Amino acid sequence: MPHEGFTHVDSAGRARMVDITEKSVTKRQAIARGRVLLSASTAAAVAAGEVAKGDVLAVARVAGIQAAKRCWELVPLCHPLLLGAVSVDLEVLDESIEIEARVETVGRTGVEMEALTACSVAALTVYDMCKAKDRSMVISDVCLWEKTGGRSGKYRRENLH
Repeated sequence: MPHEGFTHVDSAGRARMVDITEKSVTKRQAIARGRVLLSASTAAAVAAGEVAKGDVLAVARVAGIQAAKRCWELVPLCHPLLLGAVSVDLEVLDESIEIEARVETVGRTGVEMEALTACSVAALTVYDMCKAKDRSMVISDVCLWEKTGGRSGKYRRENLH
C-alpha cells in the first residue's frame, strides 16, 4: 500500500515502480516548455548559425528527441514507453531560446517525464554548444505545460509570467 499521495513508495517508504498493468490504454500527450537565457550576441550567433560547435538548434532538437526515448534509463522509476511521436521546437528570441517538447503515446501511463526530459536535455545541449561564448547562460522555467489522456484527464498550466 503506497503512502498517501505518493505512488512511488510503498507503506514502508521504499521506492517502487507503480503497477500500471490494470490501467486503461489511452492516447496520452504531454507538452513541456523551458528556456535558456543568454546574451543578445549569443542569441544572434545561434540564429545566424555562427556557433563554432555547429548548428545549435538542430543538435538540441535531436538531443531532446533522444532524451525522451531514453527517459526510463535516466529517471529510475519511469516505465519504458513506446513513444508514438516526439517533437522539440526551439525559437531564438533577443535574449533567450524558447523550447517546447511534445511527446505522444498510446499506453497505460503518461509521457510527462519524457516531455520534461526532452526539454531539459535540449536546454542542456544549447548550454553545452554555446558555453565557450557565454558561460552566464541560465536554464529556466522548465515545466509541464499541458497533458492529456489517462485517468486524471487534461491539465493546462496557466502562463508563468
